[in-house]
Amino acid sequence: MELKKTATWIVVIAVILIGIWLIKRSNDATPPVVNSFEDCEKAGYAIMESYPRQCATPDGRTFAEELTSPITYVNASVADIRIELPTPGAVVGKEFKVMGEARAWYFEGSFPIEILDANGARLVAVPAQAQDDWMTAEFVAFEANITIPADYMGPATIVLHKDNPSDMRELDASASFPITVEY
Repeated sequence: MELKKTATWIVVIAVILIGIWLIKRSNDATPPVVNSFEDCEKAGYAIMESYPRQCATPDGRTFAEELTSPITYVNASVADIRIELPTPGAVVGKEFKVMGEARAWYFEGSFPIEILDANGARLVAVPAQAQDDWMTAEFVAFEANITIPADYMGPATIVLHKDNPSDMRELDASASFPITVEY
């Protein structure tokens, strides 16, 4: 009987010690350090399906995923031209608009846009038209209506060219990015 009592006490003390150890361990667990989208995602916090994706921490902070620009700039940057539609990698139909804003890309209120097929052959060339007074150093909205030939489907590249009426090739500039023509 004495042995049974001793064994019971040993089990009770062991359970109490394990409980104390678990409570202490959970209190010692520090929340993960989150200073970026990647840290937030690794910690398992909620990811919002936005573009770019965002991650929210329990304390109310939000981190946006940093994306590398899928736009290729030649003698240009986002400080010169911003494309709103379509977005890089977008799936488009046979008819769509290219929209954005540019500064100092216009000549007589327009600049050329080309759509190239998967082999780099020109499918379409159209002018982007300024939507406001283009003779300014500020950004001016532009728009172009694109119609892809009916027999083409597949990968394509949009190339926006700075209008350069001079023969000085060092003044050429462009911005390009991929799209897919599907419907």
